[in-house]
Amino acid sequence: MVDLLGRCGRLDEAYNLITQMRVMPDACVWGALLSSCKIHGNVELGEVALEKLIELEPDNSGNYVILSNIYAQAGKWEGVARLRKLMIDGGIKKNIACSWIEVKNKVHAFLSGDNSHSNSDAIYAELRRLEGRMKEAGYVPGTGSVFHDVEDDEKTNMVCSHSERLAIAFGLISTLPGTRLLITKNLRVCEDCHVAIKFISKITEREITVRDVNRYHHFKDGICSCGDYW
Repeated sequence: MVDLLGRCGRLDEAYNLITQMRVMPDACVWGALLSSCKIHGNVELGEVALEKLIELEPDNSGNYVILSNIYAQAGKWEGVARLRKLMIDGGIKKNIACSWIEVKNKVHAFLSGDNSHSNSDAIYAELRRLEGRMKEAGYVPGTGSVFHDVEDDEKTNMVCSHSERLAIAFGLISTLPGTRLLITKNLRVCEDCHVAIKFISKITEREITVRDVNRYHHFKDGICSCGDYW
């Protein structure tokens, strides 16, 4: 119920429901509120949720990252810096994003901004080609998930080379037209990549399935099976 209320934007009701629970709210409950705060950009309740989550699971870096994203979306870079220091002081390390794709019975792994693959030049050329077609179709890069205080162009380059996009680009240049692609990622797909993959599925006429840490996303004809809630 907390998740449903939060996703609908009824965050105060979700918080009130938590405070009125007869049992002690666990990390799943507070995590649902934190995720909803990210969707709707609610900094204040996001801070409350993280404070409770630190008490329940202090070593979970994902919670810190979500609030960092909320701060970044709101342009509160001092909050981002404070959380980063808190993580460093506590010895908490952010998980490195990694995506995998299997092509011809061989698994290929990619990190964000990775250029170590033997086909790296062709992969980035495909990404540039896709970006041009996507922009023609109306795509505008969303840089809200970049929690670094850098120029917009640099933010765009950072999101456009996320690990799942590299894996998809490799899959596109390594398989026949119409072949379905299956990508696995160890973290949550960011909002911009989710939008981008919808565009990619439509302009390439491919079915693309991404299994992230939360769920399966099946992209087809510019639509995702999750309905943009994940």
